[in-house]
This record gives sequence, C-alpha cells and structure tokens, in this order.
Amino acid sequence: MNEVRVGIVGLGRLGRTHAINLAQNVPGAKLVAACSFVEDELEYAKRELGVTETYKSFEEMAASPNLDAVCIVSPSGYHPEQIRLAMEKGLHVFSEKPIGLDIEDIEKTMEVIKAHPDQVFQLGFMRRYDESYQYAKKMVDEGQLGELTVVRCYGIDPSSGLESFVNFARNSNSGGLFSDMSIHDIDLVRWFTKKEVSRVWAMGKNAAYPELDELNELETGAAMMQLEDKTMAILVAGRNAAHGYHVETELIGTKGMLRVAAAPEKNLVTVFDENGAVRPTSQNFPERFSDAFVHEMKEFISCIKEKRQPEVGAIDGLQSTKVAIACQQSVEANQIVEVK
Repeated sequence: MNEVRVGIVGLGRLGRTHAINLAQNVPGAKLVAACSFVEDELEYAKRELGVTETYKSFEEMAASPNLDAVCIVSPSGYHPEQIRLAMEKGLHVFSEKPIGLDIEDIEKTMEVIKAHPDQVFQLGFMRRYDESYQYAKKMVDEGQLGELTVVRCYGIDPSSGLESFVNFARNSNSGGLFSDMSIHDIDLVRWFTKKEVSRVWAMGKNAAYPELDELNELETGAAMMQLEDKTMAILVAGRNAAHGYHVETELIGTKGMLRVAAAPEKNLVTVFDENGAVRPTSQNFPERFSDAFVHEMKEFISCIKEKRQPEVGAIDGLQSTKVAIACQQSVEANQIVEVK
C-alpha cells in the first residue's frame, strides 16, 4: 500500500488540525474525503486541502470505494456509531476520544473492534506522542524516580473559549468536564503508573458562569484518586485559565520527582518590558501539542502499512471513561465513588 486514503468527519478546530496533518504533514497519507454538516467547512477542505469527495452523511462517506481509513473528529456522542459503521465497512479507524459517553455503548463498540482484528483502531490520546511526556515516561520506566507515589495533573483551557463553550453546552452534551477534559490526564495516570484507578472523590465550582449549574456542566473541577496499589492522583480541570492553555503534570516517586510543562511556554522567548520579564504561553491545545498530533497520525498510518496495532487502543478509552464517569458521579453524589 503506497498511500493510505483517508476520509475525515468533523472539521472544527481539532478536525481541521488533523485534516491539515493528513493532507500536508503525514507521509504516506492522502486525504481524499471530508464529511461535515457545515458547507463552509467542506468548501475549505476542497479549496485548501485538495479533498475530492465531500459528504454531509458519514454513512455515505464510509461507503466510498476510494477510502482505506477514516479519522473521526465529530462530537463525542457520534463516535460509537461511526466507529462501528466504519469497522463494519472494512475501514481502519482513528477516533478522537472518547469512544463513547456511556460504558454500555463503549463495550458494544469494543466488540465490533475485536471482531475486526485485521483493521487498525487507534484512539486519540495525543499526549503519549508528545516528546516531553515520552521523555518522562522513559525515566519512570527506567526506575529513575523510584516507585511512584503521587501523580498531579492540571488541564485548563483558556478563558477566551469559555463563553463559546457555554453556548455549546446549551445545545450539546460534552459528556461533562471530566470526560471532556480530564480524560487525557486520566490516561496519563494509567500510562505512567501501569495501574488502574480504584476510587475517586471529585468536586467542582462554577464561578464565572454560574448558569452552567443548570446545564449540569462544570467550569472548574478537581478529583482525588486512589489507584489499585494505593498510588495517589490529583487532577484539576477547568475552562478558565486567563494566561492561556495550561497543561502540567507532576510525578513524585521514592527517588525523585519531575514536572512536565510547569510553565506552559509557547517558545523560548522572554520579553523584558514595563511588566517585567514575560514569557509567552500557549493559547490552545493545537498549538501546545502540534507535534504530538502529527506523531500520533504518523503512527496510525504506519500501523496500517505494517499491519500492526498501535499502543493506544480501545481498552484505554474504556478504562479512562470509567474513571471520568465515576468522577461525574462523585460530584453529583458528593461522595467517594468506587470505579467498577
């Protein structure tokens, strides 16, 4: 297979990032089709990315004889059905997280994935493909930090996007703060520790937009977790970082500790002016993880060509979603919740 022909569904902010990478930055991939409800997005795909087939129906796109794979970047609620449909059409599938918003639907989708072992399925946990996180993972696996005792993660979106999220939440289901945002940190906890989360205690507050209470959404949330070996994890998620996109991870072990991105720096520039010494910060996740998005898509295409499965699979989506749902249940019940 010289080129892997890919169709993408969803051309919003993240979808456009994946589309550009498939069209321009991933050797061996050819973006041939795009699917969206928004006509302007389809026109963009044809005009800027050279897409030759456009659709408003995912089912119609998946039936195209000109596709080898699909990239699913649609709203979360569509993922399970689209994954199942694509797998049953004989296509390789890259899907953004989550696989689904409830466990039963995810398990149903996993059965379909398992029934097609010759097709590649990869889930979009891109932080595993970030060079800094890979460096930290290598240190942990080599035992340089000793036995891990605490993992602390911050994942906070810029406040500039909060109003648009409120508008989105009025009409759509994000799955909740922990499923929508903390799921990346939950995956990191599992990845670094190689352990599962056994219990959670979570809480949240809406300060800038109290109306999110009525929408059952959170502006800021925090969760404490105990893993099966009693390792602890502390997660903070939010949508209101004034300085930009803030993602930070700290690992504490018996021999040492490390931090990934203690300051979310955009580059190595320092500005000296009337405000003192100022370091520009990343303003969004496509900017912070631009290289990671390319690396994960390169891995997807390589897996197809080499007929192997990627490191990140359906089980990672299932386990992380179980924890995220338990966090939401903990907020609503105001009590510790066991992860089943």
